[in-house]
Amino acid sequence: MSYIVATFYKFITISDLEAKKEQILGWCIKNQIKGTIILASEGINGTIAGEKKAIASILNLLRSIDGLGDLEHKESTAQKPPFARLKVKIKSEIVTLGLPEVDPNQQVGTYVAPQDWNEIISDPEVVVIDTRNDYEVDIGSFKRAKNPETDSFREFPEYIAENLDPTQHPKVAMFCTGGIRCEKASSYMLSQGFKEVYHLKGGILKYLENVSPEESLWEGECFVFDERVAVKDGLEQGSYELCYGCGNPISEQDKQSPQYESNISCPHCYDRLTPEKKARQEDRRRQREYKKAMGNS
Repeated sequence: MSYIVATFYKFITISDLEAKKEQILGWCIKNQIKGTIILASEGINGTIAGEKKAIASILNLLRSIDGLGDLEHKESTAQKPPFARLKVKIKSEIVTLGLPEVDPNQQVGTYVAPQDWNEIISDPEVVVIDTRNDYEVDIGSFKRAKNPETDSFREFPEYIAENLDPTQHPKVAMFCTGGIRCEKASSYMLSQGFKEVYHLKGGILKYLENVSPEESLWEGECFVFDERVAVKDGLEQGSYELCYGCGNPISEQDKQSPQYESNISCPHCYDRLTPEKKARQEDRRRQREYKKAMGNS
């Protein structure tokens, strides 16, 4: 059995958040849907998984909400449940930039369809920026893309202030996993005086789904926030795993490092591994191995 993984977001003014949260939560529980849905007055953002009919059902419910009739989503498949829990949350932002005055419902940059993206980012006058966090960029990105080396999206405005000038860099193209960060980032860039601001519609996931490997300018894999860890061309599951110690994606090459110990540490966190933390990790590893053995007995 395979599971449908659906990702979606939309910037739209939403009212009566508590009532909508309870309605969506109840529907997801009834249909055994797992994952996370975030609601805010500025819109909705979610990644969920379930059986095909269940996903179709919840998407129909969401599209019945005022302003969400044209909600777009992206689908991929997983061979095992990618989420262990269900969360439906109300937050101040559906993607946290920390600047409430930045409102994509008021202004955004120019959407670029996946099939037109290569032309935009191949233009030498265009500054291409990956708006994701550093650990995501490490495992894959577009050719020519700048890595802001941020640990959170809140750091993005500081990166722009220190590295770009609208009088020197009038053309900017941005991208992210599903499109939500770069859409909000485009609103911020316009507010800072940048004139030509482009962002990849549907994000990297839509690009990998629609652009053939022969034509693709993507290099590496794309980190996703579920148990698949990463995907590649055609949204096939990638080769990365998560380090139990720090949560960073690790490759087969990382596993060859003397700093890698299964379920304990990897090259990303080895230097921060205190004896106390290592003891806790080893205890958790024994517990997982015991549960696995009991399940197979």
